[in-house]
Amino acid sequence: MENNFKKDAHVRWHDMGGRHAENLTFTEHDFELWEKRVDALMVLASNKGYFTVDGLRRVLEDMGEHAFDEMTYYERWMASINQNLIEAGAYNLQELGEKMAEVAQRGKTYGDCNISVIE
Repeated sequence: MENNFKKDAHVRWHDMGGRHAENLTFTEHDFELWEKRVDALMVLASNKGYFTVDGLRRVLEDMGEHAFDEMTYYERWMASINQNLIEAGAYNLQELGEKMAEVAQRGKTYGDCNISVIE
């Protein structure tokens, strides 16, 4: 079958079609709690109409090649979800920063969490 794409067509870094890739390792693993929460947030926010799959993909592709070298799968998804929620007006950067500071005061783990801060 003949390839109909022009040889000089611009191919973005994430388009691996026809290019050599590293060997893949298929292993099963348990997801971390935060990874499950990222997945749940994506489902909930998309069901509420904050973004679409196309919106998520746009942000992922615009992150650049370094993101795929430096970030894990769920770190990239969290960044994409966050950007889409900001663009949709769910919150702004100041509100996000304030909430992150509040959460940081709770402690690094749930075991360190001071229940009186939450109540």
